Amino acid sequence: MNSVFEVQKTTREILVKILDNHSLEQLNKIPEGFSNNLIWNIAHCVSAQQSLVYKLSGVPSKVSEEFIAKYRKGTKPEGDVSQAEVNEIRTLLLETLHQTEKDYSDKIFLNYTEYTTSMGFTLRNVDDALSFNNYHEGTHTGIIMCIRKFV
Repeated sequence: MNSVFEVQKTTREILVKILDNHSLEQLNKIPEGFSNNLIWNIAHCVSAQQSLVYKLSGVPSKVSEEFIAKYRKGTKPEGDVSQAEVNEIRTLLLETLHQTEKDYSDKIFLNYTEYTTSMGFTLRNVDDALSFNNYHEGTHTGIIMCIRKFV
């Protein structure tokens, strides 16, 4: 399972670099033809990981329900985020990664509610969720790379 966490770590480091190398205006800009922006995609990765791994395991998530709701699938930016929110998202990218790895090692994910994603993947346990999460974050990282060209 170490490779799953190494992939997520690499992806999260890429996302942190995006945050660090773009202005607040760039992070908030929604380019023509897109329905969201850089910061929404990055925060969505945190929200989705918490839902897929923690919520479906019946374990309390490490971020607020408000955060998960704001960035869950099907939402769009409702306005610009502040620099304080960007800083919080940056912190959450790293903290949730480390906490999930620790919680997995501590074997706290004992149960799992089976879930079929919109892509048709059926997640039957936390290992499936962690693997799918890497695919999901990779997809959003690709979207982020496209958006970067237009901001």
